[in-house]
Amino acid sequence: MEKKTRVRKIHMTARERNDRIFAGALLLPSVLITVIFILVPVVDSVLKSFLDYKVKNIISGVPGTWNHFANYIKLFNSGKLGMAIVHTLIFVVGVVVAQFLLGMALALILNSNVRFTRFIRSIMMAPWVVPTIISGLIWMWMYQPQYGFLKFLIQQVTGGMVTDFAMLNNPATAMLGIAIAALWKQIPLTTLLLLSGLANVSEDLLEAATIDGANSVGRFFHITIPSIMSVIKITVSMSIIENFKQFPLFWTMTGGGPDNATTTLAILSYREAFVSNNLGSGAAVTTIWMLLMIVVVFVYNRIFKNVEMD
Repeated sequence: MEKKTRVRKIHMTARERNDRIFAGALLLPSVLITVIFILVPVVDSVLKSFLDYKVKNIISGVPGTWNHFANYIKLFNSGKLGMAIVHTLIFVVGVVVAQFLLGMALALILNSNVRFTRFIRSIMMAPWVVPTIISGLIWMWMYQPQYGFLKFLIQQVTGGMVTDFAMLNNPATAMLGIAIAALWKQIPLTTLLLLSGLANVSEDLLEAATIDGANSVGRFFHITIPSIMSVIKITVSMSIIENFKQFPLFWTMTGGGPDNATTTLAILSYREAFVSNNLGSGAAVTTIWMLLMIVVVFVYNRIFKNVEMD
């Protein structure tokens, strides 16, 4: 009996070892891709942020010279970095909050027994499928100050009283115009994710709460929301990351203008690296951009964890 047990353990150990080798072989390509195309570029960008590294260094093949924190100090003293951080945070917070609220509202509507729900579900993903640059061009045409569709609607509503409607040319409204375009593209995916969560809410719990006298608001906040908290966490996290790295809409619609009113960290990084041809300064902006996104996501996860514990 002891010999059989030992033989069985040896066979099981060998089989487990082979399974681990096979699993490692399957994971190896994804690990290599992650290291080569993500980790190595990130480390390289952080190192270049401490160098005096310009386009001429690439052309001549001369390595950049170490300048410690000179790139960061120059950016802070110029005032451009602080402005870009503020614009980025305003855009991210505004779009993420509006996206969640509107997405939840649409998900609740589509989860009910309204007519044409299936048809709406089938076509609502169209904006999300459209490439971001094309979305930017569509909304540029919508905002066009001479013959744009929105100007036409406003003139019809106001009886022709509004003659000047240049949303993207006005520093006070340009960020709002881009935010609307971002919401138009991103809300469908948010709605779909939240809708998938709502579909798994226990009907028995809802019926029991109704019998106990809970109204629709009480059922929503005490049963529905707790039941889909994991879906909400993933959805909002994706929205934060997506809007933090938003570049195509800004560059296509305003290029960071007017008067730097829509200059975010993404725009500033591109300008420093490829317009001013200062790759070291552009890498410094990218490093701060990455760290800020990590901090925001970390704070969000901590807040969400505290909410779940409550």
